[in-house]
Amino acid sequence: MVVLNQFLGKVEVQIINPIILLLAAAAFVVFLWGVFEFIVHAGDETKRKEGRQAIFWGLIGLVIIFGAYGIINVALNTFNLPNVQKTINGQ
Repeated sequence: MVVLNQFLGKVEVQIINPIILLLAAAAFVVFLWGVFEFIVHAGDETKRKEGRQAIFWGLIGLVIIFGAYGIINVALNTFNLPNVQKTINGQ
């Protein structure tokens, strides 16, 4: 069982956490692109609409990503499950 916990800990640290970080960065870039489009093309209503949609979907992506991360942490704390990173470091 210890080997499985170590394996899952390594998967989380080396695969899942970077993927979450990459998705959060992508959602933030979409949000910033929408703000840029909204401001630069203030006179063009269609470009403003595209910018507004990009802002909306960027925010939705960030809420989903950080909400899932928060739910996972609440579940770990509620059921007194050890944090995988703590078990890898031996703490």
